[in-house]
Amino acid sequence: MKKALVTGASRGIGRAVARRLSLDGFFVILNYARSDSDAQSLLNELNRNGTGRAAIFRADVSDRKQVEAMFRKAGGVDVLVNSAGIAQQKLFTDLTEQDWERMFAVDVTGVFHCCQMALPYMIHQKRGKIVNISSMWGQTGASCEVHYSAAKAAVIGLTKALAKEVGPSNIQVNCVAPGVIHTQMNAALSPETMNELKEETPLERIGTPEEVASAVRFLVSKDADFITGQVLGVNGGMVI
Repeated sequence: MKKALVTGASRGIGRAVARRLSLDGFFVILNYARSDSDAQSLLNELNRNGTGRAAIFRADVSDRKQVEAMFRKAGGVDVLVNSAGIAQQKLFTDLTEQDWERMFAVDVTGVFHCCQMALPYMIHQKRGKIVNISSMWGQTGASCEVHYSAAKAAVIGLTKALAKEVGPSNIQVNCVAPGVIHTQMNAALSPETMNELKEETPLERIGTPEEVASAVRFLVSKDADFITGQVLGVNGGMVI
């Protein structure tokens, strides 16, 4: 049974990805940082339904020592999905150094830590799949989310460069850039803002975590063995 590690798996997109991979027969390692009850409920769900085995590991991906400990316990993984992330809306002139550093610590450095820990096994096996979750705002930029947009753009750059570096080891590294998705991360947005975003989307609706998970599922499948260094937009046509 192949093993997949999904960061930020307790909620939102990460949770949907973990469910999808479990249904596809992966042993899924559910990483989370704070939401104990959410992570435990997903673990119980995956194991109870007999859709595949699962385990949970609490670790803040921005902390190198915690990530190292997680991978020591998890062992080698065939698939890594970097879904853990934070967001914040704030005027650029109001951003603090702490806001900036925390955003990059989780959204960029967390990806760096996990990729670096996952790669030795993948390189030894001469195969592996890494999918990084970015955002359409990393492609276009978002007002009042400069640090978030910059971090997600960095994830795209990391993805493309790493894909070139590990391609000779038959490892595919790709990126999914979601648009506006129904998640708790977007729950803080007002109904008026969400409606405006829906109207700006050519498909005239908000996406679901399951639709993002389907894109991840494709990229970690054999059907995507000749696809690497790409950014797959799941955004309803908002970025074309």
